[in-house]
Amino acid sequence: MPLVPPYIESLRPYEAGRTIESVRRQYGLAHIAKLASNENPLGSSPKAVEAMTRALQGLNRYPDGGLELREVLAREFDLKVDNVIAGSGSEGIMSNIIRAFLCDEDEVLTTEAAFIGFQVLAKSRGVKYRTAPYANWHYDLAALAQQINANTKIVYLANPNNPTGTIFTRRQFDEFYKHVPERVLIILDEAYFEYAKDNPLYPDSMHYRYDNVITLRTFSKIYGLAGVRIGYGFAHEELIRNLLKVKLPFEPSTPAQAAGIAALQDKEFLHRSLEVNARGLKYLTEGLEDMGLTAPPSNANFVMTVLPSEADAARIFEELLAQGVVVRPLAAFGLPNCLRISTGLDDDNRLCIDALRKTYAASIGTVHTS
Repeated sequence: MPLVPPYIESLRPYEAGRTIESVRRQYGLAHIAKLASNENPLGSSPKAVEAMTRALQGLNRYPDGGLELREVLAREFDLKVDNVIAGSGSEGIMSNIIRAFLCDEDEVLTTEAAFIGFQVLAKSRGVKYRTAPYANWHYDLAALAQQINANTKIVYLANPNNPTGTIFTRRQFDEFYKHVPERVLIILDEAYFEYAKDNPLYPDSMHYRYDNVITLRTFSKIYGLAGVRIGYGFAHEELIRNLLKVKLPFEPSTPAQAAGIAALQDKEFLHRSLEVNARGLKYLTEGLEDMGLTAPPSNANFVMTVLPSEADAARIFEELLAQGVVVRPLAAFGLPNCLRISTGLDDDNRLCIDALRKTYAASIGTVHTS
């Protein structure tokens, strides 16, 4: 019997995007535009940083397991504390969901080329992992509904979706839910919720307080706390009760919890971040389309673009690096001919489009028309 199970042996670990320092060392560049990891280019919520600094005075004490943050979130969203969980980013909670609810004969269902973090976590459990193709870069909820069978335990839906940036609508979700048995758990990953919530078509999961739906959100994106690892989830109290059994007892950390609580109050930072992102989305999308490249409509803080081939995507990624622009190749997600570009500050967005325009024209030989 092998020491390592085959389903673990066959996994590829999650690979983060290139860091600014690694690119700077490789190419000797003074300025790097990191547009690879869907981070907030404005930095972190100032209120969160202040609260985290104050919390450093109590590092000799164990954390309370996220209880204070859960109480704040319960008040904010008109819930009971028993409906809320906090963890090390939304992925930390996602990991606990996999541990708590999947048995050996269960199956997981999602779209092809889903968020790579979920792919790794779900496949690490060794259960059957099934997918349905995208429909024009959107979730095909009708196709997913048809694939639900007696062994389906979890359906993972990211809305907005990473890496495409697209959303499914209220009408589409309502129709999908009609076909989901009560025994099937739906994970609604809303990591990019704040960017999409003002879209009237967007189905904010807090309006769907179903017993078999778990909402996941994070402070990593719009609040700029990716380096802190703090996220939260909402669900029926029975689901939360079982998740609390398997989570690490002192997760999240004291500074992370303090940062999350303060970030929720930082409305000024939230609004500035939304303004910068809206401007960046418009500029990047129009720039890509002007080159004749496909850019699915994004409701997140990034734009995905489709290149003619896998070789084109790999070559352009490397040539952009040499010009100080870091984007995200999507081969690991299952989209080898695609790149994902995060929104940045105005100067970085311009640098990206200028470099891409030059690189794409040189690499392809001619600018394709849409």
